[in-house]
Amino acid sequence: MRRLRRLAHLVLFCPFSKGLQQSRLPGLRVKYIFLVWLGIFAGSWLAYVNYSSYVDLCRGHVCQVVICDQYRKGIISGSICQDLCSLHKVEWKTCLSSAPGQQVYSGLWQGKEVTIKCGIEESLNSEAGSDTGPRRELVLFDKPTRGTSMKEFREMTLSFLKANLGDLPSLPALVGQVLLMADFNKDSRVSLAEAKSVWALLQHTEFLLLLSLQEKERASRLLGCCGDLYVTEGVPHSSWPGAALPPVLRPLLPPALPPSLQQWLGPAWPRRAKIAIGLLEFVEELFHGAYGSFYMCETTLANVGYTAQYDFRMADLQQVAPEAAVRRFLQGRRCERSEDCTYGRDCRAPCDRLMRRCKGDLLQPNLAKVCALLRDYLLPGAPHDLREELGARLRTCTTLSGLASQLEAHHSLVLSHLKTLLWKKISNSKYS
Repeated sequence: MRRLRRLAHLVLFCPFSKGLQQSRLPGLRVKYIFLVWLGIFAGSWLAYVNYSSYVDLCRGHVCQVVICDQYRKGIISGSICQDLCSLHKVEWKTCLSSAPGQQVYSGLWQGKEVTIKCGIEESLNSEAGSDTGPRRELVLFDKPTRGTSMKEFREMTLSFLKANLGDLPSLPALVGQVLLMADFNKDSRVSLAEAKSVWALLQHTEFLLLLSLQEKERASRLLGCCGDLYVTEGVPHSSWPGAALPPVLRPLLPPALPPSLQQWLGPAWPRRAKIAIGLLEFVEELFHGAYGSFYMCETTLANVGYTAQYDFRMADLQQVAPEAAVRRFLQGRRCERSEDCTYGRDCRAPCDRLMRRCKGDLLQPNLAKVCALLRDYLLPGAPHDLREELGARLRTCTTLSGLASQLEAHHSLVLSHLKTLLWKKISNSKYS
């Protein structure tokens, strides 16, 4: 036992001493060496956790292999397939994924900063790597089947949009837009591979929203696609200080930290006010737009982006959901309390305790949640002559509740007052 202790002593302590010493090291040096080794151990553990989390989150190479395999087999098509798979002109850069099933990367294509998005949930659930391609083909690219006529595909698309957006008179125009986009090679006909690709894309809620909001200026513009992989304009600047951290480290940032850092790390207050005006206009666009109403189901600063000119851009549309989809999910759902009636992160409906079923109307409209977000975003650093009135209006706004359509006039009035107050403050400044 004594020999073992002496061997451990030589291994642990001798590298830090000038020579082999027979006497015991001072207590202070022992504590120092212990702390050094503890630091090395903790650092190694953090590096391992970070690497394993990165491997789980960032699988862009898997996505590209699967998509290109299907493209070479002639199963799928798309406007960027050749650049992605044959010419290798799409450069994958930084991983931005927050969930393994939805791969998000910054990239470079045709000299532009772009965002690349691709779902690989099916392939991640596959047990054997050799089954990845066939399983993805069967699960994702199974519709429409061979022999489907153009009329049948049009009706199939219309039915899908009705189920997800509601029965709206504007849907036939959106179907026409989908079919026009499906003709990737512009030969005035839609092949089976093109139809399979656009159908797979429609299964992504964010892609459906991008298509619905293409005429608006608040969402990133769709640039191209291949199968269910699609490319949009580059990720805008983020209003959230934690956006600079790797995805796996972002949950470690305390929730109270971003508001306290806005004044120091974010844009100047007048520029934040301009971004906030754009966010409020986006809320207007989501409410009774051409293709129905949409709910923001994750209202966080991480989704508040902006351009180089400080114009608001929605950084992530994955948590913006059509009203019809939210109602279908919530209506009649079994519950014990309101927390059981939650879609996404914060789209919550009341629970009927007597019937133990969720109701279809949300407790908080989009505007109330956005105003709660703007309190932390705008009040730090706000001009003294504006802070009191701005705080009061934001407090009033956060108390809005009930079915938005029943309070439409009141909501519009509150939103209009907020926009006017902010715009009046910055309209005559250099920031306007």
